[in-house]
Amino acid sequence: MTNRRNFIKSLGLTSAAVIAAPAELLHAAPIINTEKQDLTNITLKGRVHHSGTGISNVAVTDGVNVTLTDKNGNYSLLSNKTAEFVYISVPAGYAFPHEKGITQFYKKVDHNGASFNADFRLEKLETDDRSHKFVVWADPQIISKKDAEILVTQAAPDLCDLVKAHPAGTLFHAIGCGDLVWDHFELISDFKNAVDISGIPFFNLIGNHDMDLDARTDDYSAKTFKANFGPTYYSYNRGNIHYVALDDVFFIGTVKKYIGYLTENQLQWLEQDLAQVKHGSTVVVSLHIPTFTGGQRRNKLAEEEIGGTVSNREQLYKILAPYKVHIMSGHTHMNENWERDNMMEHVHGTVCGAWWTGPICTDGTPEGYAVYEVKGDDITWYYKATRKPKEYQLKIYEKGRLKTSPNAVVANVWNWDSKWKVQWFEDGVLKGDMEQKVDFDPWSLELYEGPQMPKKHKFVEPTLTDHLFFATPSAGAKTIKVVAIDRFGSSYSDQISL
Repeated sequence: MTNRRNFIKSLGLTSAAVIAAPAELLHAAPIINTEKQDLTNITLKGRVHHSGTGISNVAVTDGVNVTLTDKNGNYSLLSNKTAEFVYISVPAGYAFPHEKGITQFYKKVDHNGASFNADFRLEKLETDDRSHKFVVWADPQIISKKDAEILVTQAAPDLCDLVKAHPAGTLFHAIGCGDLVWDHFELISDFKNAVDISGIPFFNLIGNHDMDLDARTDDYSAKTFKANFGPTYYSYNRGNIHYVALDDVFFIGTVKKYIGYLTENQLQWLEQDLAQVKHGSTVVVSLHIPTFTGGQRRNKLAEEEIGGTVSNREQLYKILAPYKVHIMSGHTHMNENWERDNMMEHVHGTVCGAWWTGPICTDGTPEGYAVYEVKGDDITWYYKATRKPKEYQLKIYEKGRLKTSPNAVVANVWNWDSKWKVQWFEDGVLKGDMEQKVDFDPWSLELYEGPQMPKKHKFVEPTLTDHLFFATPSAGAKTIKVVAIDRFGSSYSDQISL
């Protein structure tokens, strides 16, 4: 099962592979900013208001420093002409401004002159936003018009249907968790079309496949992303929750080479941003590359794959220590949840599954997305498989399907975490808890194992996962039922006949 690990490494530092990079980039001269940085002062000023009435204490930033609006909604921030945007942290109680679903919380700075004026007009919500929902779309990662068609005709309508199934006025937003496209920027319009179809505002993150690969350094690798989606790190508020988006994909100046890393600029900005947030509050932090995964443990590696997690994550954790934190990430094309102290990280299964090669991710998680439901300070969640009902939360495999455990029935409970309970019944009789083990999902082996599978992208390989559960039925057993109860008490089940 080394092919996929080698592929993932090639996206970091250990290989020269350039899989899926547009051919014209392989020999292109790097983009070099020929203009010297202009450190001339520029004053950013303006007003944040609702129908002419100023909104006080709104955080405004140039990506370096943060200021607050005064009692009349006015702000003034001394910056310099390296600033690309001035943007706000949309306050609770207000709608997210957007254009066809792409959030518009920023203004591009015009450097002509000693000052730049940017006003932000917000609309008050008619409902209490302490109750709201959001979804996380990880890795749509479209590389062709065929992929884009599936995104637009299947994934986007599925999200649209989910929203419509809720009462009118239910507050929804989405987090596009990076790798919105797969290096082919001509497909950004298709991603935007999918967002528009979904019918809800999207806050988007940059992923390693959303970078300008012909940039000379990381400083210029987000040029195209910024032109389409604005700043790569920012915050916003809804109800009692403070949301933060970060850019943890650090391009090292060679095509397809990057590390998981947070710059000092971002960490200093984050400290200022969180200074406005009461300790003990719930903070949701979204970034593309997971801060941490169990990959090193599962694969018995001597060290972490440097492009697979955030190298300086402990510095982030220190900043987040005073809060109750949920971290949202993608990148791995598998589903995983882990907890530590005040934090829980949700590493999401992907919209594209295994790069649009089959209906499941490499760990057996169905292609899809996560749905989060917020009430006050508390968040609950579930995984929503595309074109499947909410109740579809596990799959049972019959004896013999997994060759390493030929006598066992195997259940994949893809959104499992340590507070779930997974039990099995034989012919209607409760037999107890199933045994959790690290192994490969049987269907993933059938779809993706081997150098010639799958035909579309041969680098895809099954990945080891923690969310498999095992039981050995009696010789004469006729039916096996598995019941999985999540940390919130919701019960899901599946049954097979032997």
